[in-house]
Amino acid sequence: MVDLQKLFEPIRVGKTVLRNRTVMLAMGLNYVPPDQSVGQRLIDFYAERAKGGCGLIIVQMEPCFDGHLHSPAIYADTYVPGARKLVQALHAHGTGVCAQLAVRQSWARDPDSKPEFIGPSAEEMKAVPGHPLSRALSPDEIRHIVGQMGDAALRAKEAGFDAVEIHGGMGYLLARFLSTYSNKRTDSYGGALENRMRFLLEVVEAVRRKAGRELTVICRISADEFMPGGNTIEEQMRVCKALEAAGVDCLNVQAGWHESTRPLIQMSVPRGAYVYLAERAKNTVSIPVIAAYRLNDPFVCEEILRAGKADMVGMGRQFIADPDFVNKAEEGRSGEIMSCIACARCVETAMAGKPVVCTVNPRAGKEAQYTVEKAVTPKKVVVVGGGPAGMEAAIVAAQRGHKVILYEKDNKLGGQLLVAAMPPFKDEIRHLVSHLSQQVEKSGAQVKLNEEATSDSLRADQPDVVVLATGAKPSVPPIPGVCSPNVVTYEDVLMERKAVGGRVVVIGGGPTGCETAEFLAQKGKRVTIVEMLGRIGDRIGPVNRWVVMQRLKKSGITMETGITVNEITDAGVRVSRGEVTWSIEADTVVLAAGTKCDAELGQRLQGTIQTAVSIGDCRGMTEAERIAQAIADGFRTGKDI
Repeated sequence: MVDLQKLFEPIRVGKTVLRNRTVMLAMGLNYVPPDQSVGQRLIDFYAERAKGGCGLIIVQMEPCFDGHLHSPAIYADTYVPGARKLVQALHAHGTGVCAQLAVRQSWARDPDSKPEFIGPSAEEMKAVPGHPLSRALSPDEIRHIVGQMGDAALRAKEAGFDAVEIHGGMGYLLARFLSTYSNKRTDSYGGALENRMRFLLEVVEAVRRKAGRELTVICRISADEFMPGGNTIEEQMRVCKALEAAGVDCLNVQAGWHESTRPLIQMSVPRGAYVYLAERAKNTVSIPVIAAYRLNDPFVCEEILRAGKADMVGMGRQFIADPDFVNKAEEGRSGEIMSCIACARCVETAMAGKPVVCTVNPRAGKEAQYTVEKAVTPKKVVVVGGGPAGMEAAIVAAQRGHKVILYEKDNKLGGQLLVAAMPPFKDEIRHLVSHLSQQVEKSGAQVKLNEEATSDSLRADQPDVVVLATGAKPSVPPIPGVCSPNVVTYEDVLMERKAVGGRVVVIGGGPTGCETAEFLAQKGKRVTIVEMLGRIGDRIGPVNRWVVMQRLKKSGITMETGITVNEITDAGVRVSRGEVTWSIEADTVVLAAGTKCDAELGQRLQGTIQTAVSIGDCRGMTEAERIAQAIADGFRTGKDI
């Protein structure tokens, strides 16, 4: 394992000197009030990341009104004081601060106008299912937006930002002008690449003219669009050269568009998978280059920098997961880093217009309210169950000074996480299990493995508080034949407790059923999923579902929807859809139709333990793998004891 040195070297970017090579990328967080001012919640969130050692923090700031009311604005002078307060809070911790200026897919000439979808061409996105058609911007409107971007950069400078980032990627407005996929214009803003990049270069010129040379300018660009008929890496490298020649100080290199049909941020994407794009840019220009996407390990970051593939490493979701990522790495505490597990829960909450939530960090966005303080009166706390809820409760309670005993009936901690980590592409869950287990040990909590808590043992412990985190177990639906020898549960399959035949029917097309089916298909089994709802994977979030469906289809898995399972037989299952009934042959039938809470101990303890709190899956959650709620439950419980 390499020493972490390059990661912490200072670097000059334009006129700005950064204390290390780490960059927190801009993200939509939905932490601002409806008036789009910079509120205390956003300041608290970013200040904790600055305090945690990040070298440069890029904050999304709206340069013009687009109807998106969940991000801080800088399209009017009235927003400058709030932005200045944010910058001062981050500068107090020695962090560089950058304002990202992005025009997405909608725009209004001024806040009194109605936003509308706009772009280079009227029908540019018709190939993307469900995407609204855009109105083509006129040259006058293009020039107006150029002016707005320059004005926003000047306001950012007045607020004290060290830099601005011009967003020219991800399928946002400037990227769509660059691309042959979306730009069908025949005027001076369309056709040849020199024309297609005109809008972007005019924005760079306006920023330089209005804000001056002393303000550092970064440009975020998709080095490969991954869009059919769009720009390739060769064309985008020509854009990078043009940006350098125009006076851009740094390139923030990313991959693809939001509309791309290639996985970019999901758990199935290997760590550092798209660093090759930054390396290509690094070999094309002489200005600093930021690498991004699926970076959450300081040692991977160090290797990227040492190999000369990039000058800096950009992370977004990793800093949501652990604001102290940099300090922990620099202080030799890398083992304590809570890694982003790439579940995309943060992205999905943002897409829904809700404040961002992190699966593994319940404090994200709640930094002021969710503090861990020493208890005034230490108590004896017994936690029953070593899954994510139980481990988090034990960690936080022990950190507060309580004496904690944790019972786990199996020979290792993890609970349902151990099952969730078994399907393909779930390595990040294994890292989460390891992290939580190490933190339990570090906390000083007493752990009793291979020991099932009973009413008698709990009374003997004489606890002040009992936390029941006994988890969930697979549901067994009332289907005739469900107790036959050829029937197993998804846990039996994923933990490889029972043999599975060559032909398999999986009952249940939810997240667990899909993962179990893929697990079996990779072992060469012929798999059919039967689901009562109208589509497979209905409860998988939108960021991940299309990726899972791609893999299931590629694996040759048969998927049947709208199905009622009437009977399980020795030969397979009898099913029906409407009035039609037929048989599906199978050697093994797998039950993956959800879970039910394991509340038996809680019921036995009623009236015998004065204070008992039930958390996590044992409280009746609908999805055992919803790690976020389990960890949040554990944190709140440990904090409030």
